[in-house]
Amino acid sequence: MQDVKPILAEAEDSMEATLLFLDESLAHIRAGKANPRILDGVKVEYYGSHVPLSNVATITTPDAKTITIQPWEKGLIGVIEKAILNSDVGITPMNNGEVIRLGIPPLTEERRRQLAKQSKHEGEEAKISVRNARREAIEHLKKMEKEGLPEDVEKDAEVSVQKIHDKYIKKIDDMLVAKEKEIMTV
Repeated sequence: MQDVKPILAEAEDSMEATLLFLDESLAHIRAGKANPRILDGVKVEYYGSHVPLSNVATITTPDAKTITIQPWEKGLIGVIEKAILNSDVGITPMNNGEVIRLGIPPLTEERRRQLAKQSKHEGEEAKISVRNARREAIEHLKKMEKEGLPEDVEKDAEVSVQKIHDKYIKKIDDMLVAKEKEIMTV
């Protein structure tokens, strides 16, 4: 008899990967608070190759409205500053010769709504991905049923896939509620 556990595990792995991707996407949405993760996408020219900013500097948040970047080599200050200006972070760096500071500007009400809408869109994309994983698992189970899997085993497996799906949809909803609260908090 064929085993349905690998199909359930594959569906859950796919849904878990979607959740991790959503978490990463939401971390890059600036919510008016200093978050070092908004600099994750910034690459710096370092000895002929492009490396993440975190590989050449220490990034800290001394308070809720400031990010400080302390390069490990003093000569990198100009390169880091240029990389931040060329990135889509949207914040102008201030450089005192030793440390680069990013002052996080307060968000306008309109910008907060835009960011909330963007995070909802990211959540919808994640939900679609989770639903697709569920659909693929169910299609695979139906194919196995045609190949000799007992119908009751197939139905039980379908119920399990649905439970896994519901669990991940709830996690996505919880993440979105938390992100929206973070964005809308002044």
